[in-house]
Amino acid sequence: MKLTFVLVHGSMHDGSCWDRVIAELNRHGHVAYAPTMAGHGEDAGNFFTHADCVKSVVDYILERDIRDFILAGHSFAGIVIPNVTEQVADRVNRVVFQNAMVLEDGECIYDVVTPGHRQMFDAIIKKEGERTNWMIPFEVFREVFINDADLETARQVYAGLNPVCVYSQNEKISMQGFQRLNVPRSYINFTDDIVLPHGEYAWYPRMAERLGLCRVVQKPGSHEVCYTNPKLLAEALIEAGRP
Repeated sequence: MKLTFVLVHGSMHDGSCWDRVIAELNRHGHVAYAPTMAGHGEDAGNFFTHADCVKSVVDYILERDIRDFILAGHSFAGIVIPNVTEQVADRVNRVVFQNAMVLEDGECIYDVVTPGHRQMFDAIIKKEGERTNWMIPFEVFREVFINDADLETARQVYAGLNPVCVYSQNEKISMQGFQRLNVPRSYINFTDDIVLPHGEYAWYPRMAERLGLCRVVQKPGSHEVCYTNPKLLAEALIEAGRP
């Protein structure tokens, strides 16, 4: 069965991070699209809001008249795809969260990360303000985000990232509309992802449980598996997205 995917990237990335995954999905006979959210890619460094991110993805879908698709989001995109689904619910067959944030109504990313993350954001905001741009230090990216890659790969991927506005971590998000929808949900957990460290703050099962009834797919890999193992990520998306 041919599946159609709309793949939404995480913070500091753009739609090109899915290129090798899309090639794998195409090889299996599926179709995939990868928009770049507002405030990312060519717009990186500009102030943006949650509504801007949602609108940019919704506009991309409507402009291309994409229908009967699986909407998948990675990391930061977990706070975006619920509101996208709310606006185009008649087009979405399933929503897939890949090591993605799942918020309760009225929460922001700041509310669900570790105390260490919160201290870091507090220090940045106190010094520079909430409209300043933020970028992961390479050392953190290397050891935490892409811990399954060799050093050269880590450097190449990092060189393609762009800073984003700190405000995106602090903006409160409405989830009531999404929570009322009866759209099927899946959660993909790559088990070597320690951006949210294993234990109390881990991605899984904490984030998946917030979705209620959902399909869970687990595979080995890091937060940046779109680069380190695109074949396995494509397989996980197919498994998570199938009817």
